[in-house]
Amino acid sequence: MFSLAEVGAAQLALVAAVAFGAAILGGIAGYGVGLILPIALAPAVGVSNVIPVMAVSMAINNGSRVIAFWRDIDRAKARRVLLGALPTCLLGAYGYTRLGTSAVAAALGVFLLLSVPLRRALSRADYRLGARGLVAASAGFGVLDGGLTGTGVVLVSILMAAGVQGAAIVGTDAMVSMVMGMAKTALFGGVARLDAELALAGVLVGACTTPGAFVARRLLAAIPLRVHTGIMDGVVLAGGAGFLWRAVA
Repeated sequence: MFSLAEVGAAQLALVAAVAFGAAILGGIAGYGVGLILPIALAPAVGVSNVIPVMAVSMAINNGSRVIAFWRDIDRAKARRVLLGALPTCLLGAYGYTRLGTSAVAAALGVFLLLSVPLRRALSRADYRLGARGLVAASAGFGVLDGGLTGTGVVLVSILMAAGVQGAAIVGTDAMVSMVMGMAKTALFGGVARLDAELALAGVLVGACTTPGAFVARRLLAAIPLRVHTGIMDGVVLAGGAGFLWRAVA
């Protein structure tokens, strides 16, 4: 049973710092918070609690990005993505609740390790999605997003293939992710995988990410995306290896 009172001050400070930094990176690229934050969060809340806590914190984090990038959101594309992704997201989230701790650690580790080559493959692919293709691709994304964290790289690639560009990617991604985070929070609470202590942890982590969205809005044009991507790839690969180690240890 998780107890927030048992988490040390130094560990809380580390999670807060990582949450703030990850929010800046995520606000610049449109993804990254869900890839980096679980690495620091798992030792504090336990591997099996990472996804429920992340659902709460990401709903708050993406809510702040919605406010920061409100004028840039492509609302028509966001509605199409949610039409395909929201039902399958709930299915994926329910499937997550049936997994044990080792299976959760293994799933997170494998996805984090695969996310780097997946991002590179998607960025090289020159494909375009129409309205129906966007809904269909979003349905596949929803399954991943329901049971894993850090799937923003897939959503960003889908939005780019649908013709969303620039700051609109960050804003539209935030709108979709906020709604899906709220839906997952409700589901995890309904099946007793998210109690008051875990929800509070998620709220605190989400609060730490909020200022990062507004910092990112100012830095969006100043930091080379290649530098951000290279740093994040290294952190994500190390974190994926760490989760796999927990799964087999």
